[in-house]
Amino acid sequence: MPVIGVLALQGDVQEHLRALEEAGAQARPVRRLTEIEECDGLVLPGGESTTLWRLAVAFDLLEPLRKLIAGGLPAFGSCAGMIMLADRLLDGAEGQQTVGGIDMTVRRNAFGRQVDSFERDVDIDVDIDTEIEAAEAPFHAVFIRAPWVEQAGPGVCVLGRDEGRIVAVRQGVLLATAFHPELTPDRRIHELFVSMVKGTS
Repeated sequence: MPVIGVLALQGDVQEHLRALEEAGAQARPVRRLTEIEECDGLVLPGGESTTLWRLAVAFDLLEPLRKLIAGGLPAFGSCAGMIMLADRLLDGAEGQQTVGGIDMTVRRNAFGRQVDSFERDVDIDVDIDTEIEAAEAPFHAVFIRAPWVEQAGPGVCVLGRDEGRIVAVRQGVLLATAFHPELTPDRRIHELFVSMVKGTS
């Protein structure tokens, strides 16, 4: 059973911990570099991307996270976590930095402000060992002040779109969604990430 940490600086940490456990992982909150280094994979949760960036700097984690992810640590980012995994950022706060890792340009708050949050079924393509019907069914996605992928590099696999906009991607052992799969009972995204950490997908 892989050990997956959820970066517990800010955001919906408990929801990711529960989803990972239900997807077959041993999940734990992590805040320090030594805790992260003990994990087989890492989740960067949703929340507020500028707060997540500033706390990562305050906890001396930004550069170590860059090195770990560049070195092959599997990581999954949802919403603000997607922003953190982007190599390039549009509409960021002044000086805002990311961890990077995925060759994509992400537009922050692309779908609008908090009041513009919404839920909608999204077609996703996840290669997991599950029932065919379940694998191909639309994913009921929760978008909260969500980003989208403005541009994806040639090595990025697009897993999901919402009305033509890219909202789920994978590059190697890195996974990102603009929406919050941890806020629904559908565990396909977390199951995919667990399989990526295991090296079976």
